Amino acid sequence: MRKIHLSLLTASMIAGSAAASIELDTAKQFNLDPTHAPSQNFDLSKWKITLPELSTEKAGKALEIDKQQLSDTQTPYSHPQWFYTDKNTGALVFIAPNEAPTTPNSKNTRSELRAMLADKYDEPKNNFVVASHPNASEYGAIGGQLKATLSVDQVSSSGNDKKNGAFAVVIGQIHGSDNEPLKIVYRKLPEHEYGSLAWSYELNPEPKLQDALDSNGKKLRQDIRHNVFGKYNLRKGASDPKDGIKLGEIFAYEVNVEGDNMKLTFTKNPNSDKPIVKTFDVNLAQGNYQDNKVDLGYKNDWMYYKAGVYNQCNTNKSSSDCQWRGMEAGDYTQASFYQLELKQ
Repeated sequence: MRKIHLSLLTASMIAGSAAASIELDTAKQFNLDPTHAPSQNFDLSKWKITLPELSTEKAGKALEIDKQQLSDTQTPYSHPQWFYTDKNTGALVFIAPNEAPTTPNSKNTRSELRAMLADKYDEPKNNFVVASHPNASEYGAIGGQLKATLSVDQVSSSGNDKKNGAFAVVIGQIHGSDNEPLKIVYRKLPEHEYGSLAWSYELNPEPKLQDALDSNGKKLRQDIRHNVFGKYNLRKGASDPKDGIKLGEIFAYEVNVEGDNMKLTFTKNPNSDKPIVKTFDVNLAQGNYQDNKVDLGYKNDWMYYKAGVYNQCNTNKSSSDCQWRGMEAGDYTQASFYQLELKQ
């Protein structure tokens, strides 16, 4: 029998066709319409968004679109560069370049949703708490669930591989008043075909120790990272993490806070007959996370969900040492969400 050898071009076309089929099948699963604006495909009634450009109303601040405008289905909002509907699939696209206006307390750009359970930032009803919070009844919710199905389509093409922020993007968060009990991070080195998915828990010291250092000169409120698919801290020359996730490959995550417990579920190949599922459980109220006595946990804190792209690349040498050579050079991050559901 004569062997048939596929050319690289033919193989690439077949792979591209298969990927496009998965994207369209996923879009159909979630009833996405490519002709609709984001608010017409997704329930954005409990979200506001920050985008990486200057606000015309608040000098020196990144642009914010409030939840009333964002969720309007009659005159729906989108942004042609940073937040829009994919014209082929209907997926919700978030983009953040390496350099652009940022929020006051961050050096990193974002095209990111922030849950808004009420209308004002400073009222307790705007945020959620765990069940054992001493004043739980004053807040907008006890716990809640965030479900997302997405692909990361681009991470920065520049950066210092010795910095974990380089080539990385946060695609989901739970943020507390100061620290983050959850950050879901995708990271892919330029020479690799596969990227890595990980999540982190940030230790939550008492207020006076928020910026204190340990005996090794590290901040006490450090991130404790956990690999999901691949490895979060790969360096140049490391083997390609083939158990990871490619750019453009669809995967899913679910964050479910019930009582005092946070359950994380990550799914690779979610629509195949062989999905790969990994779960993690964390007691958010307990403290002393992984025997770190400085950690008070989040029993007395208030929290809120975030989703989209929070680019971990910036031009600061101490954090990621990325460059800004323009969109054409690939110095930006992008993700496409096929499912985004918040229940609180």
